[in-house]
Amino acid sequence: MKNICLLALALASGCNTSQKTISETATNVVDVVVDPTVYAQTITEEELKDHLYTYASDEFEGRETGEPGQKMAVDYLKAAYEAMEVPAAKRNGNYLQEVPLEMAKLPIGSIKVDEQSFEVGEAFLSFSAAEGHYNEIVYLAYGIEEDNYSDYQGMDVKDKVVLIKSGEPKAEDGTYKVSGTNKKSIWSNNSESLEKRLLAAKNNGAKAILYFDPANYNRFKRYFSFMKSNGTGRMDLKKSNGDPSLIMLTEEMAKSLLAEIETLDKAQVLERSVDLGLQSANIEIPSENVVAYIQGFEKPDEYLVISSHLDHIGISSNGKINNGADDDGSGTVAMLEIAEAFKKAADTGNGPKRSIVFLHVTGEEKGLLGSQYYTDVNPVFPLSQTVANLNIDMIGRIDPKREGSREYIYLIGSDKLSQDLHQLSEQVNERYTQLELDYAYNDENDPNRFYYRSDHYNFAKNNIPIIFYFNGTHEDYHRPGDTPDKINYDLLTQRTQLIFHTAWEIANRDERVIVDNEISK
Repeated sequence: MKNICLLALALASGCNTSQKTISETATNVVDVVVDPTVYAQTITEEELKDHLYTYASDEFEGRETGEPGQKMAVDYLKAAYEAMEVPAAKRNGNYLQEVPLEMAKLPIGSIKVDEQSFEVGEAFLSFSAAEGHYNEIVYLAYGIEEDNYSDYQGMDVKDKVVLIKSGEPKAEDGTYKVSGTNKKSIWSNNSESLEKRLLAAKNNGAKAILYFDPANYNRFKRYFSFMKSNGTGRMDLKKSNGDPSLIMLTEEMAKSLLAEIETLDKAQVLERSVDLGLQSANIEIPSENVVAYIQGFEKPDEYLVISSHLDHIGISSNGKINNGADDDGSGTVAMLEIAEAFKKAADTGNGPKRSIVFLHVTGEEKGLLGSQYYTDVNPVFPLSQTVANLNIDMIGRIDPKREGSREYIYLIGSDKLSQDLHQLSEQVNERYTQLELDYAYNDENDPNRFYYRSDHYNFAKNNIPIIFYFNGTHEDYHRPGDTPDKINYDLLTQRTQLIFHTAWEIANRDERVIVDNEISK
């Protein structure tokens, strides 16, 4: 593709973010606008179909995380990038980012406080090892740490056991201290507050958290009972030595440690002897992300991450293979075609200004684990220099519940952190693809909570603007019927081209996407 269309006049009234190159003649310098449509047209139904019929074939056994089929998927992606001559993101030339996972099994043992012994599953719950002797417990009330409020202020918790309760404090006038208003903060959000407390404890060096949350204890108890009856639980990132152990307390145990725990909001040291005796029985499971990239020519240290998950749910108990053609074979092959389009642009001297990272993550089906490892543990490129994430998860089918044109795509999260990104997305679609952008699942109160259920969320929680591209669920979601023959390849092509054009604009505009609604971390 060497013949580049010059559309300077036609595009002058658009987003004004198309890449510009300089063409020199003997007498003058001409400012040339590169038409990305030339490269978008290299994304074809035929190539998407060819990839997907292999990637979602029975041979890959449903790509279960950590199983042989997932290893085959990793090898396929690595070979595809090598064939396109799109380099690995890691400096050593390795496309694979090792992601250490483990299958949870219930820990064995008990906890002794002073002379009283407490048994796991009865007085408390825990899903990880917790060992060591401690001469005191640091009570931190709510365990909150923010710029304007911190329960850690003046308290040394390094290498110690901390006692924390759920909720958040109020001022004398009834307003919440963290928000300064009548509105609760994220520290009261059931989906996110526990993770924030764990992170705050980790950042301050605590070894273990004794957590009192009576409203949610039964939810954890049900999961504990499930693990006990099944002998195993969910897969998770392997716990590092720096992660504090989490111990969920019954009301009886919590009040035996501090009788006034429900009403006392002042942090203090409790002179209590604690012996933690919980041994891990977890099973280690090695897995991998695949990470390739194209280096930007003008702003190489700014990164746009395009992501999809490479895993699926494997083989059902009845022996039927869950091929995962839509979930997320469609997103995976879309990324390969987008990478090829950017590579062809680069090969003709029109590479992106910013670097493009192609991140295929493992463990999405197990709890967004591969993307969590990339963002929270070991980013290949700095998150501070990551300008946006475009996440692709199921874009090959049609939602049977949806009314209206078949030429649509659900967009989730485009306006959560950045109106700038949202407007860019709208303008790109209007100019190039004219799909119906459906925001039905973008509502914060959407009961499906899709915003929290795919890999973009691990970027969003780090204040990186995101767009989640999604076609909705269907009768074959997480079933053996999710096969390549049911994909709408014309729609898959249109949707992939939309994402390519959006990526092109983000990568080539003069300024990085503006974050205008940063969340509290």
